[in-house]
Amino acid sequence: MAADAVPGELLERLQVLGDEVDALADPRARELAQELAATIVAMYGDGLRRIIAAIEDAREAGEGILAALAQDGAVGSLLLIHDLYPVTLEDRVLEALDTVRPYMESHGGDVRLLGLEGGVARLALQGSCHGCAASRATLELAIKQALDEHAPDLAGLEVEGVVEPPPILELPIIQSPPTSRRWVTLDGAVPLPGLGELRERDVDGAGLVLANVGGTLLAYRDTCPACGGALHGGELHDGTLRCPGCAAEFDLPRAGRSPQAELQLEPVPLLAPRDGEEADGAVRVAV
Repeated sequence: MAADAVPGELLERLQVLGDEVDALADPRARELAQELAATIVAMYGDGLRRIIAAIEDAREAGEGILAALAQDGAVGSLLLIHDLYPVTLEDRVLEALDTVRPYMESHGGDVRLLGLEGGVARLALQGSCHGCAASRATLELAIKQALDEHAPDLAGLEVEGVVEPPPILELPIIQSPPTSRRWVTLDGAVPLPGLGELRERDVDGAGLVLANVGGTLLAYRDTCPACGGALHGGELHDGTLRCPGCAAEFDLPRAGRSPQAELQLEPVPLLAPRDGEEADGAVRVAV
């Protein structure tokens, strides 16, 4: 490939070549190709270790350089591969949990790191998640995506503390099939909903409604499960959203459950700035 190929193209080509090597019929040829690749990786790893050692020897002068290298996606990935990343895996896991904690708290829950062994993080979910099993599913999605972003080298994840909803709230849930999601930062130029307000947002082609309930931002797909119509023109009162088309009501703090029928909105994970951060900090949603 061209020397100026972007990292994404290089990674894609690497995966294609790896698959072709694995598919070689001749076992000796396959073994030689794999050994060649491993030797090249080891050679570059040794060079990276020497570079990082020289930067660290520069002490204060090298701290800024090392931090900048770690923030570069392509370089940071190489540092992770060779166990040279300047921030420990545990610290990065804790950072990931800190970013997702506001969303956890908005659903009445929390998460703690119990331990990290062999690259596997043991987490404990806490709280009732407002008594909603679907809410717990969105919490786990938010945690996983935060860890994928901050600690892609994590070998595994174990979650303890299954949160059961109170029996009185046990209702069948109508949900869309699970889909692959990614975090998207909302356009800061578009105002967020004020207290008690509801606003429509289009995020990468996905229609969402954002609600500010008691100072907490919540996000849902802009589709009523009862009539299939849009929700953004509905009335929001004390956390209850009434569909403008069919008048069905949904309790937003309880993950969009309908108190009148076995229906539920599709919640969308949302991460908002924590207390003490700038008011115009980035708000992200997983779509």
